[in-house]
Amino acid sequence: MAERRELIIIGGGHNGLVTAFYLAKAGFKPLVLERRTQPGGAAITEEFSPGFRCSLLAHNAGPIRPEIVEDMGLERHGLKMILPELGAVALGREGRALRLYNDVGKSAAEISKFSAQDALRYAEFQESLAKVGRVIGDALAFIPPNIDAPSRGDLWNMLETGRAIRKLGEKDMYRLLRWAPMAVADVVGEFFETELLRATIAARGIFGTFLGPWSAGSGLVLLIRAAGDHHPAGSAFFAVGGMGAITQAMAAAAKEAGAEIRTQQDVTEVRISNGVAKGVVLSSGEQIEGRAVISNADPKRTFLKLVDPTHLPPDFVQKIKNYRTPGTVAKINLALSGLPEFKALQGVGNGALKSRIHLGPDIDYLERAFDESKYGRFSRHPYLEITIPSLIDPALAPPGKHVMSIYMQYAPFQLKDGDWDAQRSALGDTVVNTLAEYAPDLPHLVVDGQIITPKDLDERYALTGGHVFHGELALDQFFTMRPLLDWAQYRTPIMNLYLCGSGTHPGDGLTGGSGRNAARAIAKELKRAGRRVASAEH
Repeated sequence: MAERRELIIIGGGHNGLVTAFYLAKAGFKPLVLERRTQPGGAAITEEFSPGFRCSLLAHNAGPIRPEIVEDMGLERHGLKMILPELGAVALGREGRALRLYNDVGKSAAEISKFSAQDALRYAEFQESLAKVGRVIGDALAFIPPNIDAPSRGDLWNMLETGRAIRKLGEKDMYRLLRWAPMAVADVVGEFFETELLRATIAARGIFGTFLGPWSAGSGLVLLIRAAGDHHPAGSAFFAVGGMGAITQAMAAAAKEAGAEIRTQQDVTEVRISNGVAKGVVLSSGEQIEGRAVISNADPKRTFLKLVDPTHLPPDFVQKIKNYRTPGTVAKINLALSGLPEFKALQGVGNGALKSRIHLGPDIDYLERAFDESKYGRFSRHPYLEITIPSLIDPALAPPGKHVMSIYMQYAPFQLKDGDWDAQRSALGDTVVNTLAEYAPDLPHLVVDGQIITPKDLDERYALTGGHVFHGELALDQFFTMRPLLDWAQYRTPIMNLYLCGSGTHPGDGLTGGSGRNAARAIAKELKRAGRRVASAEH
């Protein structure tokens, strides 16, 4: 006889854990089923070489929405976040470095070494970005409206958003409407003349996407990220113990609230009868029945693999097939025998290395890196985002040694020539050789390494197409259209089957926003359905 549970959540990534917490607090009894040996999804810390531990995938928090941190009591569950005063250091071609701080005055002082005009305009840009970001942030925090039949709550939220936009004033309201569909290169080009500054800010509009800085709509991605962190180049949000410490704290909070989490539980099918989700089937053949099933998997994996598409309307299936998940990111983790010396940072101490290190010196460099991926080749001169987490958390590496975490872009999921198994070593060599142009001693310090290709992201970490955000962040896959128009409220065409992952609104990074929004929508719908059943019985 199949086990019976109230709510079943497929996947213990951060959004699944956030969903489980809020549903448990709402009085439900969720069961989280995680395929791997630990919950966490893309936010995990593991040993990749003897003595060397690292945030295997995500190495910088979203940041997590502050209300989630407070509601879940993550600090009480052991989470210790670190926010270095230096948000990013960008390495230029000519051996110069640009340091951008969380303090706008310190950033302006650094920028003035490159351009007095840019230093003056930086504060204006950050202030405007913060104002626009707050409006978008408020929109990201509520459930997208039902366009065809908006509820009173939907109308109220839209009214409040309209008021917030009007309060921006004419100049910033105009910028909000213009910047979203623009290319991020044009956005930064309107303010700054220093190429290294332009490229460092523009990189936020392309990170993790199949977009280049000259792609229309990359301005929207910058604005989405400004909703959580208004610093133009972004900040560095680290956790003691790596990103896995965040999801371990989330798991502890969910359990305390009443959720159950089971690992090594590979869900292979959502059981459906007469258009209603009835439970799940595990790879072991075991069946678990439930009142509702909530998928933290991406939309394509949910509807095209876990669900038999014959249970879905043909036009819905066709639209899901066209939902874009073009992965462009590879992750390289290096075990180092010592700390590399960057030519542009000689004589400034290790403090500059305790932030995010940006390698992409100008807009054209970023665009050329993107160009190669459009034709099925990984970039031979890639854009890199680097951290050295062992400088902040020495426990991640043996004494005197270090861990380097590298995001490499662009690495297309579909290669034109060969496959990723054959290209893996070449990818790693390209990243190390690119870094060696800025830190010549790096190749001699590499003790071991881990290369995670887009194929690995798809097969090992269940990210369809290797897309780290469960789907492209684009104008036609955002807000009321994420993942599809008419299906942005976390429900699906199958009754009692819901989505809660990053393929839903707002869908960007390690923020927990999708999980929190989904839990509110699901709890409201299930309670309403329960009242209808109770009324019918009486």
